[in-house]
Amino acid sequence: MGERIWTAGLAVIGDEILSGRTQDKNIAQIATWLNVQGIRLAEVRVVPDVQERIVEAVNALRERYDYCFTTGGIGPTHDDITVDAIAVALGVGVVIHPEARAVLERYYETRGGITDARLRMARVPEGAELIPNRMSGAPGIRVGNLFILAGVPYITAGMLDALTGTLEGGRPVLSRTIGSWAAESEIADMLAATERAHEGVAIGSYPFFRDGRIGANFVVRATEQGVLDACAEDLIAGLAAKGLEAVDGGI
Repeated sequence: MGERIWTAGLAVIGDEILSGRTQDKNIAQIATWLNVQGIRLAEVRVVPDVQERIVEAVNALRERYDYCFTTGGIGPTHDDITVDAIAVALGVGVVIHPEARAVLERYYETRGGITDARLRMARVPEGAELIPNRMSGAPGIRVGNLFILAGVPYITAGMLDALTGTLEGGRPVLSRTIGSWAAESEIADMLAATERAHEGVAIGSYPFFRDGRIGANFVVRATEQGVLDACAEDLIAGLAAKGLEAVDGGI
């Protein structure tokens, strides 16, 4: 018997993807993230903001694969119906998660306060856990093997980051952090090229502003040390080529 292949399905939810107004970046991002952990993205469905279509896709994907992910439709507006649709798919009610409510109240304290619309983002299918989100107040949601993520790619990235190494069936993920006093935008292309050149590697980028200077830490992740180190060395060389110092271990 070979190693068991763990699989995942993804439902991308949103009329704006289907109309072409928004280009989806999450399929590639989630596929890469899963790959690094040794989980294969086996199927993707793009569905409109229509409850029965979401229910149908989620039930098909969660029954067929080890994991089901969804992106989109968990914001504060009335057409964000993902949570309700998933509750229907699971045959459970929708409740306000007390921890999510507290997170949102803290987040919006200095941003005009909590409103009914904003409180919508604390609604979860009964029995759900939260996925931390350090980018914006609203957390992601986990119910069993189902992961409900935001649609905005950089927010999705933060949620995936919080889930790294927590999925059963995934191989243990190794990481190495390289820091640099550089604006993320200056080196985005180089980062993407370095990630593409190394199969089985994902690079997370974490910008910061410190002592009046802009910098970023880059976390390189893989399941094999050799692959990890080769990519990290390439990244250090790529920064040097731009005249930037790389700090191994991060800043």
